[in-house]
Amino acid sequence: MQEPLHQSSIKSLPLLARGKVRDMYAVDDDKLLIVASDRISAFDVILDDSIPGKGAVLTGMTEFWLKRLANIVPNHSTGIRPEEVVTTDERSQVVGRAMVVKRLKPIMVEAVARGYLSGSGWKEYQSSGQLCGIALPAGLQQAQRLPEPMFTPAAKADLGAHDENVSFEHVVAEVGQELAEQIRAVTLKLYSTAASYAASRGIIIADTKFEFGLDDHGQLHLMDEVLTPDSSRFWPADSYAVGSNPPSYDKQFVRDWLETQDWDKTAPAPRLPVEVIQKTASKYREALDKLSA
Repeated sequence: MQEPLHQSSIKSLPLLARGKVRDMYAVDDDKLLIVASDRISAFDVILDDSIPGKGAVLTGMTEFWLKRLANIVPNHSTGIRPEEVVTTDERSQVVGRAMVVKRLKPIMVEAVARGYLSGSGWKEYQSSGQLCGIALPAGLQQAQRLPEPMFTPAAKADLGAHDENVSFEHVVAEVGQELAEQIRAVTLKLYSTAASYAASRGIIIADTKFEFGLDDHGQLHLMDEVLTPDSSRFWPADSYAVGSNPPSYDKQFVRDWLETQDWDKTAPAPRLPVEVIQKTASKYREALDKLSA
């Protein structure tokens, strides 16, 4: 396996923030460098072990979708190669895993689209028969396809905390009626277009979350990661079955193994066995290979 990058150390640019996976640097007043590390989190805890190649897969998949969906909404891509904004000795940290993007004003709402009943949506439905305040038909099962894709926004949480499902009215209160309706329409269009394409490659996109920002003219842009295994639930179509939680192209092996450990889901997490690391790396790569083949 290639040597993983757990944390970037770009000295030629000011560091602005480190997230669960990405490190963000200022290129200038209107551009950022975003480096996707090989860090992995589970149950909102960043693990000490990394997944080799994960950052490159996330970046490659985001770039793939940005090009494919560019006709729906503008995005943060600049087309500038990341190697051009760092020093020569730092290029190995950014090649294949970083993007130079527009600096936008982020909209503090997670724009979630769901096509299937799973995850927190399934838990909410079980307890209330609703999803983000919207009543659903009775008798739906886990992983069942929804009558139509739904916009189910979430309030962004601080690092280490869970995002919280909110109503559309909450989004309106945050950004105004017109922008809220635009975000909802664009989110559902992006999801439907991507889900249709993925289905032709044998992958079900059960749900995904998008992030948006505004440029200096107030124009909506798609930003951050797009339709990756970290921001989406990808299921292999050939093993999908209603009534159970299908296997997914993401950190499933990590979560499953951690669930078997005597661990209270607070940092530090147990160290991962090599086999779990290898299987997880393979699953991420398989998703990109299937979609971009």
